[in-house]
Amino acid sequence: MSDSPRPPLPPFTEESARRKVRLAEDAWNSRDPEKVSLAYTEDSEWRNRDVFLNGRKEIVDFLADKWRKELGYRLRKELWAYRGNRIAVRFEYEYHDADGQWFRAYGNENWEFDDDGLMRKRYASINDLAIAADERRIAGD
Repeated sequence: MSDSPRPPLPPFTEESARRKVRLAEDAWNSRDPEKVSLAYTEDSEWRNRDVFLNGRKEIVDFLADKWRKELGYRLRKELWAYRGNRIAVRFEYEYHDADGQWFRAYGNENWEFDDDGLMRKRYASINDLAIAADERRIAGD
């Protein structure tokens, strides 16, 4: 399969980096693992907390499992820095588990893109905080 370019393409400007971040936020909030995976190269390399992944198949499996456990998931991303083909973001998301306990996760991601705008590397550091339902800040499910 040949991947189509995924604009905006590097090198990033502030405007194009902000757009790339917004597109990623929208895709993740869809909670559709297949859709999300299309933003990554076939051999994309990930670190998500203590999990290391390689390739779209592992990404899809990981995300499907994630969203089976993290119910009501809603995410907000913010551009932190950009240069050339790299973007750094900070983010927070909220979700609840099957018992109804809400959590807010905070983190940072470092992204590296190929020339076609597909992410070839994603490194995420994430911490979770248990919260009460009335402490939620992100509207959603």
